[in-house]
Amino acid sequence: MRDVAVVGHAQRQTSRFDGSPTMVEMLVPIFAELYGTTGLSKPEIGFWCSGSSDYLAGRSFSFVQSVDAIGALPPVNESHVEMDAAWALYEAWLKIQTGEVDTALVYGFGKSSAGTLRRTLALQFDPITMTPLWPDTVSVAAVQARLGLEQGAWTEREMAEVVHRSLSDAESNEYAVRKGGSSVDELLARPMFSDPLRKHDCAPITDGAAAIVLAAGDVARRVTDRPAWITGLAHRVDPLHLGSRNLVESPSARSAAAALDLDGVQVAELHAPFSHQELILRREAGLGDDVSVNPSGGALASNPMFTAGLNRIGEAARRVWDGSAQKVLAHATSGPALQQNLFCTMEENV
Repeated sequence: MRDVAVVGHAQRQTSRFDGSPTMVEMLVPIFAELYGTTGLSKPEIGFWCSGSSDYLAGRSFSFVQSVDAIGALPPVNESHVEMDAAWALYEAWLKIQTGEVDTALVYGFGKSSAGTLRRTLALQFDPITMTPLWPDTVSVAAVQARLGLEQGAWTEREMAEVVHRSLSDAESNEYAVRKGGSSVDELLARPMFSDPLRKHDCAPITDGAAAIVLAAGDVARRVTDRPAWITGLAHRVDPLHLGSRNLVESPSARSAAAALDLDGVQVAELHAPFSHQELILRREAGLGDDVSVNPSGGALASNPMFTAGLNRIGEAARRVWDGSAQKVLAHATSGPALQQNLFCTMEENV
């Protein structure tokens, strides 16, 4: 296996696009920032891979337009996944493992505010038996949260504690859409949004784009003094139909985490769009109280569709770059109620 590291990360996040710029207009400065921080130029990027969604954009092959941000000439080696860009990173990592390229630039983007997100995401269900019922994501998450409460898997106070910690940590994140706030008791006093979820239990609607640069071996060492070496990468999927799995658990998260060596993890960036889902992920990954979870604020502070998972990898890598952690864990999810899960470990040394 080749040694591959995360050597660059850039992002832009906002509650709504001011003036409704195109994704190309958002990606161009992100790419320019990565060229500047890594010292790499466009011809030195061996592979490009993006993550986005046509049903979110509302038009077919919408990702093709984003390729304009790369530049039409010279032609590039490019691919795309219809998922969070964390899965595009997985494809790029595999591409580097083949030995065909030494570098890759992975990017994702999504404009959630263009429509009604909780309704749009119902399109990811089975089109024959479930989508016609339009089970929106917030209501599905509320069912999951209610089941956990009734089974004693967590309490409303524990959910509020997750929110309070996340939004407090988000104060130091310049890209956070939601940050700061009240005490746990004040959060519990707020009205229900979709019982038993309050609005702060749900990730905010977020528009945004992000990109990560991967590099192998000596190239990574040349780009940065502290590469965040990828030492483990695994993803699993649970059945799509909600009635075929126990929503209080996440077997796919448990299996993906078990495939990695999590001993010594100091920081974990978990992609949990709802407060109770962080509790599920912590349990399934076996993370103890000594692990700092979502110091960036996580998805409860900002959740750009098809980018939030990639940002968890980038935010975790930053802890290696700045020397605050030697081993970190990043997680991304896709699909309803934690249906699909990807885990990635990164370390200072390989």
